[in-house]
Formats: sequence, C-alpha cells, structure tokens
Amino acid sequence: MKVLEGLWHTGLGTIVDVLPILVIIFGFQFLYLKRPVPNLKKVLVGFFYVLAGLAFFLEGLELALFPLGKTMAAQLTDPEFLGIPHPEDIHWSDYYWVYIFAFAVGFSTTVAEPSLLAVAIKAHEVSGGAIGVWGLRTAVALGVALGLVLGTWRIVTGYPLHWFIIGGYIIVVAQTIFAPRMIIALAYDSGGVTTSTVTVPLVTALGLGLAHHIPGRSPLIDGFGLIAFASLFPMMTVLAHAQIAHWRAGRPSSPSQEN
Repeated sequence: MKVLEGLWHTGLGTIVDVLPILVIIFGFQFLYLKRPVPNLKKVLVGFFYVLAGLAFFLEGLELALFPLGKTMAAQLTDPEFLGIPHPEDIHWSDYYWVYIFAFAVGFSTTVAEPSLLAVAIKAHEVSGGAIGVWGLRTAVALGVALGLVLGTWRIVTGYPLHWFIIGGYIIVVAQTIFAPRMIIALAYDSGGVTTSTVTVPLVTALGLGLAHHIPGRSPLIDGFGLIAFASLFPMMTVLAHAQIAHWRAGRPSSPSQEN
C-alpha cells in the first residue's frame, strides 16, 4: 500500500510538472498557429505514456537507486571494511575501493545512457560515418568515469570544488583552440547528455553518501558537485579523442606501411 500511495503522489506531482509544457505547446498550436494538432489522439496517448513513465521512474529512484547509492557509499567507507578500527587514522588512499566503484559506475551508467546513445547515432548519421557510435560513447563514458574518480577523491580529501572546475574549464578552452572544428560543438554537448536519467541519480546518491559517512564532511558542501565532474570531463576526453585521431590521420605513413 505504501508503494501505491507513493506512486500516486509522485504521479500527481508529475502531472503538475508536465502541465506547463502542455499549456505552452497546445497554446502556441491553437492560439498562435491556429491549426489543429496532427494525430491528436496519438499525441495525447504519447503524453499519457510520458506521465506514467516519469511517475514510475521517479518512484523507482526513491525506492532503488538513491538508497542503493547511499548504501554502497556507507559500506565502502566503513572502517571495518577498510580494516582500520579508528576513523581518524584513515588516509585518503585507504578509500581505493571507492575510487574503483566510482570509475565502474561512471563508465557503465554512461554507456547505458539513452540520451548519449541518441546523440551518438545522430552524430554518426550527420557526419557520414566519420564519427563512430561506440567511439563517441566510449570517450564520453571514460570521461565520466575519470571525473567521478577525481570527484570522489575531492570529497575524501575535502579540497574546494571550484579549484577543480576552474582548472578543468581552462584545460577545455586550451583543447578547443587545437581541436578539429567538427568535434567542438559535439564535445560540448557530450558533457550535457551525461547528466540524464541513468547517471544523475546514482552519482548524486554516491556523493551524498560519501559526504555523510566520511568524517568531517558536510553533505551540503561536499556531497554535491560530482555531477559537475561528470559533465566537465567528457568534454576533455572527446576533444582529446578527436585530437589524437586527427594527429594519427595526419601522420606520414612509414615505409613498412606503404609496402
């Protein structure tokens, strides 16, 4: 009964959230364009699917992904699991399982991200096959994984978030100067598509769980910010991937390769 009650309240909240979108779309269609909506029945059915899907998804986050992320963070930072009886004796290097878990979660969730798959397929089509679907997905997933490793290390050590973000964007700007123009806009968009349905819930839960269970950390100050790493580092890796591919394509062939 609690699950059904929670789903009912989540569904009502979803309707309230989606209602402004409906008002804007249908308002422009009827008041400004003054034309009927093509396939109105299918559109209404589609909106119903969206509402139902969002309600189930949001309730699933509360029941599964958020508790799972917090539980994993608690277990991986438990002094008993680390084999160190006194929390004050723990060094940042003792949390190596946290970094391994962050890398694995970042890579796997990003590869499974539906929005990234859609962008990769469209980029492959528009570029005439020059941009590979798996190449782009792997580069973005590697960026998210590395970003989460650095982000979790920042939470463990307590260094200020803005140091890393400012430094990261300086690197991105420098890469942009030398990267092929074809890949720049796609690299910037690749950072945004990682902050979507699959990645964000687990990353947020992991950050809050770490900050809550590591001594001396504030969930509000230290727990958030992992998503910023997950958005920033894919831009670096996609630009780096394009730069390496461009450099390799421009290298003169060796005599053995020519023969």
